Amino acid sequence: MAHGTGPDPGRSRPLPVRGGLTSEEAAERLRRDGRNTPPAPRRTLPLLLLLSEFTHFFAVLLWGAAALALIAGLPEAALAVVTVIAVSGGFAFVQDYWADRVRQRVLARVPAAATVVRDGRLTRVEATDLVRGDVVLLGAGDRVPADLRLTEAHGLAVDEAPLTGRRTAAPRGDGDTVFAGTHVVAGEAEGVVVTTGPWTRLGQDVSPLRQARRPSGPLTRDLRDLVTFASGAAAGVALLLLLLSFALGVPASAGFLPAVGAAVALVPLGLLPAVNLCLAWTAQRMARADTLTRRPEATERLGAATFLCVHQTGLLTRGEPVAVEVWTPGGTVHVAGEGYVPEGSLVGDGPALAAAHDLAMSAALCSGGGIRFTDGRWQPVGDPMEAALHVLAGRTGADTPLSAVERRYPFDPDRRRASAFAKGSVHVKGAPDAVLPRCRNPEGAEEALADLAGRGLRVLAVARRDLAAPPERADAAEQDLTLLGLVGLDDPPRPDARAALARCRRAGLWVALVTGDDPRTARAVARAVGLTETDDAPVLTGADLPQDLRGIEELLDRDGAVVARASPEDRRRITVALQHREHVVVTTGDGPDDAAALRRADVGAASGTTGADTARDAADLVLLDNRLAAIAAAVELGRAARVNLRRVLTYRLTGVVAVTVPFLVWAATGDAVPLALGVLQVLALDVGVDLLPALALGAEPPGRATTRTGPPAGEPVVDRRLAVRVLGVLGPVEAVTAMFAFLVVLGVGGWEWGTAPAPSLLAQASGAAFATVALGQAATALACRSETEPFDVGPWSGNPLLLGAVGAQLLLLWVLLTVPPLPEQLGASVPPGYVWPAVLCVVPALLAADTIHKVVRARRS
Repeated sequence: MAHGTGPDPGRSRPLPVRGGLTSEEAAERLRRDGRNTPPAPRRTLPLLLLLSEFTHFFAVLLWGAAALALIAGLPEAALAVVTVIAVSGGFAFVQDYWADRVRQRVLARVPAAATVVRDGRLTRVEATDLVRGDVVLLGAGDRVPADLRLTEAHGLAVDEAPLTGRRTAAPRGDGDTVFAGTHVVAGEAEGVVVTTGPWTRLGQDVSPLRQARRPSGPLTRDLRDLVTFASGAAAGVALLLLLLSFALGVPASAGFLPAVGAAVALVPLGLLPAVNLCLAWTAQRMARADTLTRRPEATERLGAATFLCVHQTGLLTRGEPVAVEVWTPGGTVHVAGEGYVPEGSLVGDGPALAAAHDLAMSAALCSGGGIRFTDGRWQPVGDPMEAALHVLAGRTGADTPLSAVERRYPFDPDRRRASAFAKGSVHVKGAPDAVLPRCRNPEGAEEALADLAGRGLRVLAVARRDLAAPPERADAAEQDLTLLGLVGLDDPPRPDARAALARCRRAGLWVALVTGDDPRTARAVARAVGLTETDDAPVLTGADLPQDLRGIEELLDRDGAVVARASPEDRRRITVALQHREHVVVTTGDGPDDAAALRRADVGAASGTTGADTARDAADLVLLDNRLAAIAAAVELGRAARVNLRRVLTYRLTGVVAVTVPFLVWAATGDAVPLALGVLQVLALDVGVDLLPALALGAEPPGRATTRTGPPAGEPVVDRRLAVRVLGVLGPVEAVTAMFAFLVVLGVGGWEWGTAPAPSLLAQASGAAFATVALGQAATALACRSETEPFDVGPWSGNPLLLGAVGAQLLLLWVLLTVPPLPEQLGASVPPGYVWPAVLCVVPALLAADTIHKVVRARRS
């Protein structure tokens, strides 16, 4: 299966065993057969999404109410209820569909590529450009891009969960077929594409309607529980009011609509769609910062994050390792060159240069991937570490006839070695502590290892063993070895790593480095980027970790922890231990063995440039720019999204309190006080007047204060502080002012307690209550700009959408009260002039009450 690096513009390079298709052949087949487009991810069809808005729990209750109204001979009431269902469902559908489209645009940017042989050389192409007959190379962590017939396999195991639903590693060998959508969990293979796109087994057997729905996140569950509880409470209150009206002798026609109106008032219609849209907008902002969100709930979880586990130094370094020094028993060779260019200079004596030549050949033979010349420069194909070894082979002039490789023993995270049988020898590379104990001549290697790792270099050991034939098992081949030497690879810190780390800490995020590197290398990298402050900072190893989670918690529950030589199981256990400590953990990873830790984390983040497909598929975030600064920006946007969610919830729930109180007053007085708001007025407020300000609050840009600290771990979005503000301050002020304006109009118009007012007087009084609630919601939108500061502290230019939404809200209020036939349909008219001071006072009263509440709470805290 071995492949070379393709033709070199300057000199001859090894050609692959199999030449593959030419670019012209591939283009012709792509034109004839079409793109290799996989089945679309599971989406709710627009029609089904629309139907769901009319069949949820609360909608079913309202349908039942409409049916009862018809049976009772109240067609007007039935029409009013159906109007509530139609308008609220329509607005919810529009918001949900819009949010879904935004999410799909973000997911469409998740990279998907494959390593193929074209024109006799290795190259990376978009998975959608694969055609029948393409030669594809697979490695651990890859997603199989099409149905392939294997021509050569080495220790290959495939997870077929996307097809079977069972997460098991199935071995596959030469001549077997592996199917699109499955994942390589171990080994390497070469295969020829036999079917693509909709003709693959995945395309035929798995339709978007049959794909499994991913479990909902905690935010979605909490909000769904809130709406379900409110719906149940609304049903109970409506039934209670209906029974009470019967007991008081109120006619069914007069008691039915108030009961329905109370039910509508108690349920925050459109809350979930508004939240979904808020999360979708934040995901779009993250995408502009090259961070793609695969799950909507991950946006909110980022806002609550408290701990970041970095599982690869490549997030802190440039991610472009280059071999700069080779130690051999015959001497040391210093290597110089530019990037991945296979030409360079070597400095060393004759025996050392000869030994470095042999070492480089063995290292390249047991390394997959390679380098390619494209777009005017040399670039890596596959793992950058293995590409660096191919570059080393080129600079030493080593002959690497990869066609001579007869058998491969792929890298395994438990062995931490990879090897290949070629030219009558087993060639081995791997972590020094995994290779040196198997060598016969490691004299001087430990001292050289300490020197290389102490300078922050990543170190690989290379060894060889002469054999007549390749053994079946890797352990049998990788013993009684002759050490060829050590390779020191330099991967300098990113220029912005220190600033990005400080940015994470300002956001209230503790950071730990959990890596498979040597402890000395890990310490040097941590010191260089500012994760630790001293050269002798303690560094744990995977072997040092206690077996029980409590012990791990006590060791790592701090900022700046460093764990080296950590296995995949160690990384998963560390994540679990920190979660037991009530941390919300963000875990990064890009290797095939990181998938378990990424799935277990609250938010998993994988590289979209160098990461394995299994890591990307297991992650919640995909980093198109694999830098720590991208994580810091995502956390800041998550913090802002969480604040925006609280703004939206505060605003919507305040409106629920304000429109519910008139129904409670009507019931508590036994119909002695007329109903201040009708059911259509409640609907107009909920899905009309309040719509745009709620959306604008969800789009509030991140501010400096909102991105610096996260909430206490485990704190829900709807907490005691939010409830006190809604139920104890904003909601009561708005409701009391609305009832006061309503009673003023009635009193001035001659109404007496317990009597029915004239229809025109009731319409004016109801208009006063309606206008007061609408103006109160406008003031609430301004108050919700900050949870801690007065409404006028922040710059008004920060969110022009909000000012425009409040203006549109006031315009809609004027339209509803003045443009025929809307006032007649709503049962409200323009309030008389003498009551407008009472109506308008809701704005200063609400803003003053909110400011006093913020000041008092700040002093207490």
